[in-house]
Amino acid sequence: MINVGIEAMNAFGGSAYLDVMELAQHRKLDTARFSNLLMKEKAVALPYEDPVSYGVNAAKPVVDSLSQAEKDRIELLISCTESGIDFGKSISTYIHHYLGLNRNCRLFELKNACYSGTAGLQMAINFILSQTSPGAKALVVATDISRFIGESGGEMTEDWSYAEPSAGAGAVAVLVSETPYAFQVDAGANGYYGYEVCDTCRPTPDSEAGDADLSLLSYLDCCENAFQEYKKRVVGADYQQTFQYLTFHTPFGGMVKGAHRAMMRKMVKAKPPEVEEDFNQRVMPGMTYCQRVGNIMGATSFLSLASTIDNGRFDSPKRLGCFSYGSGCCSEFYSGVVTPQGQERQRRFEIEKQLNERYQLSMEEYHSILLGSGVVRFGTRNVNLDFDFVPGVLAASQGKGRLFLKEIKEFHREYAWY
Repeated sequence: MINVGIEAMNAFGGSAYLDVMELAQHRKLDTARFSNLLMKEKAVALPYEDPVSYGVNAAKPVVDSLSQAEKDRIELLISCTESGIDFGKSISTYIHHYLGLNRNCRLFELKNACYSGTAGLQMAINFILSQTSPGAKALVVATDISRFIGESGGEMTEDWSYAEPSAGAGAVAVLVSETPYAFQVDAGANGYYGYEVCDTCRPTPDSEAGDADLSLLSYLDCCENAFQEYKKRVVGADYQQTFQYLTFHTPFGGMVKGAHRAMMRKMVKAKPPEVEEDFNQRVMPGMTYCQRVGNIMGATSFLSLASTIDNGRFDSPKRLGCFSYGSGCCSEFYSGVVTPQGQERQRRFEIEKQLNERYQLSMEEYHSILLGSGVVRFGTRNVNLDFDFVPGVLAASQGKGRLFLKEIKEFHREYAWY
């Protein structure tokens, strides 16, 4: 069997962010409860940013790192999102256009709460393994945003008080090929598990509903059972010994910590001190970026993977176990190997540097965004976007080759580079 996996990946954590502790204090939230979220910052989408611009800004450094011949071998582009902008038209077409990819390319979109990125990755892996087009590459772009739209004064309702600090915006682009420099997938080592549950849903395009407690229980149930299925397919797999690092879909850090604690207790009968040490060693490297971006739904498990590759210690090849969960629900546990050379190669995308260079919003600016985000809703027909809206954001992005939404004209979106 040929090698397959991730050749390169890059994350875009937005142009602007908010300090979530400042937000918690402003909202007068219980800070003791809030600390359990294990969040530091959240990316905030401006009115002139959307899933297309986020996806392109994540993918462009990956595409630009290729030769023209390599770029022309991208024969599959999958956009993965639950933040689609049209019931019919795929955002993959916009992403394909602004990246300047070869027209001999399959373009389509996968819609699934939080699991979409993993679904796209596994579809891309199987496309490469099929060898129907030897040497071809696949580009998977997981991109999602949360838009809170405020009314008078931009205040949030009580229902959203604890969801608001962890809800982020961002995208991760993953190039899949026969040269898996960044992450070589263990082909066939997959445990998937799913069933019908309405833990969270989007009954209308611009709103979300759900039951937080039910979502936590479903996440825990899927984590255990997806891994149990993985064990059936990978003889001898052990939760503690097989994987040197673990990556998780991260709605917020506290949820991951709870899931890992439950798994350590059930699988290896670990005591609290051992659980804490193991969490810090094997899980925390994958939470570094997630703590600074927030929950970006279909892209979050990829963000955890990128964070682990960048921040883990890879003095030798090490195996990673990856858990992906999507509300509704579907989940998957899979694995792969990262090498020292892969880490070195992957670090050239400087994801941490991009996060450090974002514009920090004040609470006043954040409130203006809550009030102004309503200009771009699902189904907006015509609008011209004001790039002077929170002027510091555009200034911080100047000269970095970023794509922003310029206008919507008869439903068609037009973008501009800055």
